[in-house]
Amino acid sequence: MYPRDFPRGFVPGTLAPDGDELDAYFLGGPEPMETAHGICVAIIHRVDDDDDKLVVLPVDAPPLGDDDIAAAVEFQEIPGRYCIIR
Repeated sequence: MYPRDFPRGFVPGTLAPDGDELDAYFLGGPEPMETAHGICVAIIHRVDDDDDKLVVLPVDAPPLGDDDIAAAVEFQEIPGRYCIIR
């Protein structure tokens, strides 16, 4: 459905507990982009650190199940070391 090499970005003007801007996986098209607008549909909560990630979809994208989200972020996230929060 979506390519596996998703861009990872951040939400400008925010600070996560790790002191950096809040990161997000934008599960849209494969093309590089400077900015994106979408809807946050989930949070990747990392069990062993404080660097959670938002999961953002384009406004017109079909909904994704947890298995789809897990497949989309497997390039970066280690199975069993995070949970998906809706």
